[in-house]
Amino acid sequence: MVQSTIGRVLTDMEREIQAEVRNRPHESRAIDFAPPMARAPTLAMPDYVEHRDGATEIGKLSAEAVVREYEAAAKDIEALGVELVSHVRQCEAMTRDALAVTEELKETAERYREEAKRVFLQIENCSQMTVEVRKICTDLRDRISIPANMASIENSPKVKTKKLRLET
Repeated sequence: MVQSTIGRVLTDMEREIQAEVRNRPHESRAIDFAPPMARAPTLAMPDYVEHRDGATEIGKLSAEAVVREYEAAAKDIEALGVELVSHVRQCEAMTRDALAVTEELKETAERYREEAKRVFLQIENCSQMTVEVRKICTDLRDRISIPANMASIENSPKVKTKKLRLET
């Protein structure tokens, strides 16, 4: 039952296609049924080979076709060599540039070290100066902060006499 339905559908489709083909206007154009011919490369036969006497025409044509293919491949190989040399030159240029950059990097690193040394010494000098300033401030504070009653005692006649005795 399923086959008869499929068969009927296919038959209907075939009829529709035939009707469509009949209804189309006919165009007068040439139809090429023959496939396009592949042409042999236009390379001349290389100088390093020549036909022998007695070779058949088919043998000569076959040998020429093969030698042309080999020659085309050899030319591609040579072109690859030229391209390789070009890449080698680019690599050499990149290597030179990289070496120049490396030298610049070494110089920059040396400048950074010199700057680090300068900053290091400046910080240590500032630290020493800060210690000296703090010491001077402490001495000044100690001198200024003598209590007023101590100053009056030191100026009294008894203390002055004791001071004079101690000094002599």
